[in-house]
Amino acid sequence: MELKRKIYDKLVDWKEKYSQDYALIIEGARRIGKSTIVETFAKNNYRSYVIIDFAVASKETKKNFNNLNKLDVFFQNISLEYNTELFRNESLIVFDEVQKYPKARGAIKYLVKDGRYSYIETGSLISIKENVDDIVIPSEEMKIKMFPLDFEEFLWAANENILLKYIKKSVDEKVKLDDKYHNNAMRLFKEYMIVGGMPQSVVAYFENGRDFYKSDVAKREILSLYKDDIKKSANRYNSKVSAVFENIPGYLSTHEKKVVLNKIDEGAIFSKYDEPLFWLDDSMICNLCYKCNDPNVGFSLNKDDSAVKCYMGDTGLLISHTFSENEISSSRLYKDIMNDKLSINKGMFYENVISQMITSTGRKLYFYTHYSYEKHRNDIEIDFLISNESKTNIKVLPIEVKSSKNYTNISYDLFKKKFGKKIAESYIIHPKQFVVEDKGYKIPPYMLPFFMKPV
Repeated sequence: MELKRKIYDKLVDWKEKYSQDYALIIEGARRIGKSTIVETFAKNNYRSYVIIDFAVASKETKKNFNNLNKLDVFFQNISLEYNTELFRNESLIVFDEVQKYPKARGAIKYLVKDGRYSYIETGSLISIKENVDDIVIPSEEMKIKMFPLDFEEFLWAANENILLKYIKKSVDEKVKLDDKYHNNAMRLFKEYMIVGGMPQSVVAYFENGRDFYKSDVAKREILSLYKDDIKKSANRYNSKVSAVFENIPGYLSTHEKKVVLNKIDEGAIFSKYDEPLFWLDDSMICNLCYKCNDPNVGFSLNKDDSAVKCYMGDTGLLISHTFSENEISSSRLYKDIMNDKLSINKGMFYENVISQMITSTGRKLYFYTHYSYEKHRNDIEIDFLISNESKTNIKVLPIEVKSSKNYTNISYDLFKKKFGKKIAESYIIHPKQFVVEDKGYKIPPYMLPFFMKPV
């Protein structure tokens, strides 16, 4: 099963506009589909291509990088080693898993300057950043990030193009779907939440007749790889990274969903855990969400580094990370999620999938809370804050996530009252139908991606 991915159009755009002056480096978590999409792109857009996978590359291939002062020999060796003829301005050379051989990345400067061929690099993002001690990082690189399949890509995989067009049309016209199609869209959204957007999981799900259990097997294999990566790549603080990663379901199952370090290390402080948290964020295994103390001024300027939520980069992985194989096989978990009968954890899964949707647009994650000394508790809690991305007239768009059909708006209304002049529009994400409000919307989760344009 071949998956249609949005990043493909970005690769085409790079080839047409920038490939003569820049190599392209694709950043993303492991098993996100980088190698697959690059090979598909290469087949469709170049006369010939070579993929050098440094996870299995021969000693001769690696030694060949000593010939950068003799590029005719360098390219001849590649052509012979991979039995592929290279054509000037019509061939692509891919450095796959480039983090395993940093010298290849260091060569990009000279290869791009030579100008004969185009170059794409892929690999595990965090390892790419760490393995740079002995090379000069080339300025001749363009970077793009690759995320798990978003909801629109999931609908493509499900062959739901007619429903997708209807959802987009309804968003454009700001009207609700007919009840029948709303129910169908919500069913598909819950499937997406369970399966997630990791390509292996999606393919396993659809190729096996929508089998959640086959999807779970694929997700657990990915989780095992992530755990191995943490042990191998997180250097001196891998035990701390592992501790945070293992506790993510526990953090997200609480009311505030914030990382509480004393659950894993008594007396721990954030200054000792900032690098482990950054590692998880940089690896794109997780998405960090920081508290913004004052939305009036700007999110990053008022970021509170000691108040952070740690969402999983993929919600399907979060579900498999939360429940053991035995729990899933012996319970009615999937049925309860699909029938809205999950009594625990449902809120954290909904919130995680919304964080995933926001992140895939290129936005950073922020939240807001306000403590009332009079009430001795937080009286305002807003799950996510995004901006209108204006450079001169910054406006705030608060997002509240409700997993239940029965909820209150007290916190949301207090936020609007406190920051009313700064709010462009606001969103309550809920399982019910679309509703237009004064300066805001109540929208089902399947509509949210089409309200937010990529930045």
